[in-house]
Amino acid sequence: MESKTITKGILQAVFVLLGIGLLIWFIYQIQSLLVYLALSAVVTLIGRPIILFLKNRLKLKNLLAVIITMMLIFGVFISLLLLFVPLIKQQSQNLSLLNIESLSTTLENLYTEIILYFSNSTIDIEKELSNSNFLNTINFNFIPDFINSFISALGSFSIGLFSVIFISFFLLKDSKLLENGILTFVPSDKETRFDNSLIKIKNLLSRYFIGLVLQILVLFIIYSFVLLLFGIDNAIVIAFLCAMLNIIPYLGPLISAFLMLFLSMSSNLGQDFSTVILPTSIYVMIGFVFGQLIDNFLSQPLIFSTSVKSHPLEIFLVIIIAGLLFGVVGMIAAVPFYTVIKVIAKEFLAENKIVKQLTKNI
Repeated sequence: MESKTITKGILQAVFVLLGIGLLIWFIYQIQSLLVYLALSAVVTLIGRPIILFLKNRLKLKNLLAVIITMMLIFGVFISLLLLFVPLIKQQSQNLSLLNIESLSTTLENLYTEIILYFSNSTIDIEKELSNSNFLNTINFNFIPDFINSFISALGSFSIGLFSVIFISFFLLKDSKLLENGILTFVPSDKETRFDNSLIKIKNLLSRYFIGLVLQILVLFIIYSFVLLLFGIDNAIVIAFLCAMLNIIPYLGPLISAFLMLFLSMSSNLGQDFSTVILPTSIYVMIGFVFGQLIDNFLSQPLIFSTSVKSHPLEIFLVIIIAGLLFGVVGMIAAVPFYTVIKVIAKEFLAENKIVKQLTKNI
């Protein structure tokens, strides 16, 4: 009898492990669909206030409000994508992306100008770079491979865009669709409390994503003003791209700083380094730092304190932990997921001392 019980327990454990393994495999196989659902949820949260405005203030019917909202959101998205065409074309001409030898020559000329400019400095730039074999270690063959990969990815992008538009439309049309789907997996005795949590989560995340859009807009205006002031080509597109990179907490500003510096210098290739390229790049980076100061000390604290009801230091720790565990994706998703966990914890563990302290503002 005892041996049968042990055997039954072992078989149950094996089946549980197989079930978990199959679930992980299934989730891995449909990861693209999960990404589409996540993006659609974000679009829904951003579009929700617009729909409420159209329905409550302008007295439009639900279907018409959804159609107008979808046209606004994706019209803006497609327009921004089209802005990148001139930038790609310009940079292709400036850097000769399709001509590896020309690109190598251009970078070597820029390298020579930098060495000549710093020739009177106490730092021997050429010696330091030659010791590291900087130019010899650069392999320019990755450029055509990157372009081919980019072109092949356009097909997947079009499928993903259509999927997000399709899913977003029905999520906006029926605001209870996603909630009902989630509540299907919730025990009946906990449905009411979980439904209350979902309402709070929608409100908080809607405010968060709208605040994020405003944050990007502020940076976009500052960057555009700086780049236009110093005559950088395709200033609007560069400003938008660098502002969008700030979605990645802490790491995004570093990437956008390098990108803005690189594109600013490349737009002035052929000009004198000491009188044009270097001063312009310095002024542009000063403007970039000013924009980051505005963002770090004004925009971000305002968004976090008013939208997700969390202290900036609390958010900082959550983002760092998520980044260490899950990388860049974790850093981007840290704040929304943390907000969801806080709301659910407050609904179901309201008496816990730690939960009570963390959720006192919600």
